[in-house]
Amino acid sequence: MKLVTFSESARKPAKTGVIGTDGGVIDIARAAKSARVALSFDAGDMISLVASGKKGLAAINKAIAKVKTSHHSLAKVKLHAPIPRPRKNVFCVGWNYLDHFNEGAQARPHVQEMPTHPAFFSKQPLTVNSPYGNVPAHGGVTEKLDWEVELALVIGSGGTNITEAHAMKHVFGYMVANDVSAREVQRHHGQQWFRGKSLDGHLPMGPWIVTAADVRDPNNLNLQCRVNGVVKQSSNTQHLYFKLPRIIAELSAGITLEAGDIILTGTPSGVGHARTPPEFMKPGDIMETEVESIGLLRNKIVR
Repeated sequence: MKLVTFSESARKPAKTGVIGTDGGVIDIARAAKSARVALSFDAGDMISLVASGKKGLAAINKAIAKVKTSHHSLAKVKLHAPIPRPRKNVFCVGWNYLDHFNEGAQARPHVQEMPTHPAFFSKQPLTVNSPYGNVPAHGGVTEKLDWEVELALVIGSGGTNITEAHAMKHVFGYMVANDVSAREVQRHHGQQWFRGKSLDGHLPMGPWIVTAADVRDPNNLNLQCRVNGVVKQSSNTQHLYFKLPRIIAELSAGITLEAGDIILTGTPSGVGHARTPPEFMKPGDIMETEVESIGLLRNKIVR
């Protein structure tokens, strides 16, 4: 199941929907009303839907079972990020592909070996951008705008001190994300990543949440980033250094994960700042971010 947050026009409120078999968007609330199915969540709020878990998904399946034609053409609605405004910062993992760690070694002579535990940082909620939204260049703040394709996961059932053995039971679904980064800002603050990773609009994600049951093997998905049609990053999630269960277990140690929390799992090699010479995005560039079986983001860099 592919779950979206959409609006019919700029003046109408956002709703949750399902991508139908015809490629259109089924309005969950409308389908439930027509089928006389009681929903246990707020159909205008994706986090509420995620928190409803299997019960909510069962109700959606029942509601849309007799919908023969989607209510809206995908081309005629606006897709927002599936979770437009997270309740907390988005969790991220750095250095989680060995080739990416190695390509950036010159920039951090103080760290020459892969860490024994995942390196975590976060992006503030206003970084979140829509799957086809314009990404602000923030000229005057940064001139070194970089790309980072990532598989993102959405937590369903929350918890603390989650074990690796049970970690995947806490995953509701998956999205595509791009951890857009302002490299010189990242370096200017004691090598801490938060500031350079947290400029407004610097996290396009979506285009939908693919529910966990519909992703056969999240540890074997091709992912790619293209800028102006040129492939910059191309890898597979099988090369994740710390696998998804380990990430969830370590992050949840003493920290409560909640329904709707988002975790970015890391980026492979091919980022702009590590190229010779370095490459950075500029206004007018088109960034495409794709993960196999999940979807494609297409974002323009704007002034």
